[in-house]
Amino acid sequence: MASEPDIEKAAADLRRRLAHRLEKDGRLRSPEWRAAVAAVPRHLFVPRFYREGDAPGVTTWEPVTPDTVGQEEWLRLVYSDETWMTQFDGRDIDWGDPKPISNAAPTSSSTSPGLVVRMLEDLDVCEDMHVLEIGTGTGYSTALLCHRLGNESVTSIETDENVARRAREALTMSGFTPQLLVGDGRAGHLDGAPYDRLIATCGFRNIPSAWLEQVVPGGIILTTLRGWMRSLGLVKLIVTGDGGNGWFSEDHPSFMIARQQGAPESLGLVPGPDDGTKRKAIYGPDVLTSAGAAFMAQLAVPDARFFTLPVDGGPVCTYVLDSVSDSFAVLAPTASGWQVRQGGPRRLWEAVESAVATWEKYGSPNTAAFGLSVTRSEQVVWLGNPNGPRWPLPS
Repeated sequence: MASEPDIEKAAADLRRRLAHRLEKDGRLRSPEWRAAVAAVPRHLFVPRFYREGDAPGVTTWEPVTPDTVGQEEWLRLVYSDETWMTQFDGRDIDWGDPKPISNAAPTSSSTSPGLVVRMLEDLDVCEDMHVLEIGTGTGYSTALLCHRLGNESVTSIETDENVARRAREALTMSGFTPQLLVGDGRAGHLDGAPYDRLIATCGFRNIPSAWLEQVVPGGIILTTLRGWMRSLGLVKLIVTGDGGNGWFSEDHPSFMIARQQGAPESLGLVPGPDDGTKRKAIYGPDVLTSAGAAFMAQLAVPDARFFTLPVDGGPVCTYVLDSVSDSFAVLAPTASGWQVRQGGPRRLWEAVESAVATWEKYGSPNTAAFGLSVTRSEQVVWLGNPNGPRWPLPS
């Protein structure tokens, strides 16, 4: 095994290469953030992690440590532009004897450096600004903020006590001492307010009112909005005092949803074969998974989730269930397309079809054509301009 100085020398070289790649790709645009990427030792923040295996069938995650893959390969992976999983189902991992993990949901990770710096660049910070970070995670992005702005300018909140403890240890080892808190990020941190910038590294169903109250007018909130089916996208909101306005970015990173806003364990009541009313569907279930149409479906039915299941040995059907309203839609293939069977207080598939049709009417634009307006009474996503088609976010 290589000595500590050898590891540090190799890591420093890999950091410089990573910074060069990110700059070449256009994600690093300023010398200050380039210097941060070249300086912060990511290997101290992700000393062990899991990567997705490539075997077919059930997704299996494989442990990656210097012992399992070799020190050189481990270090190469650490400094690749990849997201690595560090926790599943909110449970700590026994790193004394790590095993492959299946049938588990990732609950903490180290986001790919490219996405981290792309968001930090979009935050438009400058010296003397104070930043509130929601979702400390491994602490890597926190360290980049500290390098850029100084320890006293960074406050970070993590919901998981053990994740926060490991992040604190890594930050201390790296020479950074921001204010670290354990709690519900939706509440922000009033004692440290006001903040010039707020960045969230987990997904939220709406903009918490506390954030609007704690960020100065003219300040920026950068977060991913999402529902229970998928991520909507990254939105940059300019705070106006009692609300805010902003735009989505072209890409739509999919962060894990904040734990306090996770979907109910129950999907909802699965309908019987004769429940609901039938009609020919205008769109099939592919609109739930194709990029632009799925964005619209999530806007239309934010409380819904879907799964596929063969019915009585027959064709595979897609079930869309809303556990909040106890509404459902079941899509079944026919010789001429798709049939939908709906029931409950909301006609889920009609809402999806209406949203997708509106999107197509406007030329099927990417997410950069959508904006967000937030007031005390409502939060709405709009298409084209604030007076265009609108969809409310869940409260």
